[in-house]
Amino acid sequence: MKLLAIDSSGLVASVALMEDDILVGEYTIHNKKTHSQTLLPMIADMLKMSGIDKNDLDAIAVAAGPGSFTGLRIGAATAKGLAQGLGIPIVPVSSLEGLAYNLQGLSDPVCPIMDARRGQVYSGIYDVSTPLPKALYEDGARPIEEVIEQVKTLGKPVTFVGDGVPVFKDRLTEALGSVDNDGLVAFGNDAVRYQRASSIAILGKLYLSDGREVAAREFVPRYLRATQAERELKNK
Repeated sequence: MKLLAIDSSGLVASVALMEDDILVGEYTIHNKKTHSQTLLPMIADMLKMSGIDKNDLDAIAVAAGPGSFTGLRIGAATAKGLAQGLGIPIVPVSSLEGLAYNLQGLSDPVCPIMDARRGQVYSGIYDVSTPLPKALYEDGARPIEEVIEQVKTLGKPVTFVGDGVPVFKDRLTEALGSVDNDGLVAFGNDAVRYQRASSIAILGKLYLSDGREVAAREFVPRYLRATQAERELKNK
C-alpha cells in the first residue's frame, strides 16, 4: 500500500510518502514561497527520488483543517485533483491531530495551537500516549484564555506545539508556569513544532484501515470558522 500525505494547513508545506509500514520520504519547506508554488514540485521531486510512479498510489492523506484558509484550499485542490485523476480515495486528517502526533508516545497531553489571529487560536488537547491520539478537548477556534482554562482544568503538564507558540509563549508561561518551575507548560522544540506530513501519513494509514476515506469529489476542508469575506458580508 502506497500513500501520499499532504499538509499545507500552516506556515510550512510538507509532503510525505509511505509504502506499507515504511516512511519512504518526507519533504518539508518553511520559507516565504506560497504553497501554490511549492506543493506540486515537492510531490513530483519526492516521487521521482523514491522511484515510485504516481499511478501506483493507493490513497492520499491530507491535513483537512483547521488552519490557513488559503493553505487549506491549496492542499485540498492538490489532493482532489490528484485523487480524482488517479481514481483513489482521500483520507482527511485533522491538522491539529497531525501536529499533536509529532509527539506520539509522550505521556503528557499535547496541545497544538495555530495562530488564528484576533487573539484566537485553533487548538485541541490530545492524549498521544497510544497509537491513535485521543481528543481530551475537541478542535476549535477559541481565545487563548479558554485554552489556559482547559489546561488548568486538566491539572497536569501540557506540551504546546504549533505556530501559535511563538505568539503566545509568554502569555502561556505567565498564566500557567513552566514545567521547569513546577508549572504546567512545556514547549516542543523546532523539530516537532510545525506541521509534518509524516504524521499525516501515519494517521492516514491508520484511518484508511478503519474505513475513514472519502471520494475525491466529496472532500472539503474543515475551516471551523467563517472566512474574512463571509464575516464582512454578514456584517453588512
